[in-house]
Amino acid sequence: METTIDRDLRDQNVARPKLSAWLWRPWYAKLWWAAIPLWWMGMAASTRIDALEAFYRGGIAGYLNVLFFPMTALMVLGVGYGRERLDSFVGQGDGVPLSDEEGDAERQRVWEEHERMVERSRVFADPFDPRSGPLWIGNPSNPLNPDYVDPHTGRHR
Repeated sequence: METTIDRDLRDQNVARPKLSAWLWRPWYAKLWWAAIPLWWMGMAASTRIDALEAFYRGGIAGYLNVLFFPMTALMVLGVGYGRERLDSFVGQGDGVPLSDEEGDAERQRVWEEHERMVERSRVFADPFDPRSGPLWIGNPSNPLNPDYVDPHTGRHR
């Protein structure tokens, strides 16, 4: 029988994905990283060249500023790495699927627990129920509330 420690030691030998494989190796990543300095050099040159200045002040250039911002490229290209890295944390379970009867019993148990929780939340949200605490104390329909009785007439409002 395999112990938990042996299983954990075996799982430590799993190769981790390299961030550089996602950020630099694909052709679109290389193209994107190469275009980023070109874009920003063009923006620097737009301070001297009027034709470039007109383009870089346009609305499309605002969207391209976001596209060619290095952190945008890092976040977008890092999504695949993050997904693969998170997938490596969770392995295949060793459990046995439930039979139909066991599944029905578990479903019934969860449903009953849900109903109990809903009933408890209704109690705490009902201002006419003394178990709701502050809602009951501040409710003008509470006979113990000072606003329930008119102090001048001694009658209910």
